[in-house]
Amino acid sequence: MRDIAVFSGSAHPELAQEVCAHLGVPLSPTRVSRFANDCLEVQLQSNCRERDVFIIQPLVRPVQEHLVELLLMCDAARGASAGRITVVMPHYSYARSDKKEEPRISLGGRLVADLMASAGASRVLAMTLHSPQVHGFFSVPVDHLHALRELAAHFRQYDLSRTTVVSPDLGNAKEAAAFARMIGAQVAAGAKQRFADDRVSINSVIGEVAGRDVIVLDNEIAKGSTVLELLDRLRELGPRSIRVACTHGLFAAGALKRIGEQPDVLEIVCTNTVPVPEEERTDKLRILSIAPALAEAVRRIHNGESVSALFDAPRSE
Repeated sequence: MRDIAVFSGSAHPELAQEVCAHLGVPLSPTRVSRFANDCLEVQLQSNCRERDVFIIQPLVRPVQEHLVELLLMCDAARGASAGRITVVMPHYSYARSDKKEEPRISLGGRLVADLMASAGASRVLAMTLHSPQVHGFFSVPVDHLHALRELAAHFRQYDLSRTTVVSPDLGNAKEAAAFARMIGAQVAAGAKQRFADDRVSINSVIGEVAGRDVIVLDNEIAKGSTVLELLDRLRELGPRSIRVACTHGLFAAGALKRIGEQPDVLEIVCTNTVPVPEEERTDKLRILSIAPALAEAVRRIHNGESVSALFDAPRSE
């Protein structure tokens, strides 16, 4: 593959290395340094002139540091006369700031999208955005991937004849229904009300879960309050088994430990869009790689092929 340069920020270099291994191209070096006044400086240490540049950087903790790093990398590539700059952003944390629920609330999802375009991004490759309307925040093309096929391939190792996929809320029910169709399962959803970032209430579960094998599916797990609340409601209905799955395993504030300590949770499945520190992992955790999907999307973008065609046919197993 010619005329392509892949760079990584400091957010998730392991994922970038894996993507490059699938592409068969080297990961170009990047130098990130800090001035005495705490400002960052970035240098892309490979030629970018007229090349197709891909910058891999999920916005994960510390989000603000990694965001500024990403913006500086885009600016450096633009200043080096890159032919095109694609931001590969497996997790867009500011996508949760997508609507005004109270007066004088900032819309971080739109603002950060504007910052990326202003810094020089020509295109964005994202995975499982928090809500569909986030697409409209970007003034540049957005290719939106999902990890449902990777998750489905994992769960097909089990007997799914009595399985129900449960969405924690109605907002995620469409994704849960699509996943349920992929594995031939039923679908259910919780009736959730959120009071604060870490305070939710689920009054009921709509759908059949009694005596069934439940897969709780959410797009991301942050503090885990939604999942833990849903587990309480599910226990009242008597499922046969419970597994938890998500695309983005943020697992903030000890969420992974709390969910893993639930005796009836057999397994916690996430992808590697977000790095999970080794010291925080539990025996119940399974991390699936989305590097092959990202690499194929990068290849198709570079060659001018359809990215949506990735979802037209099942991936061979």
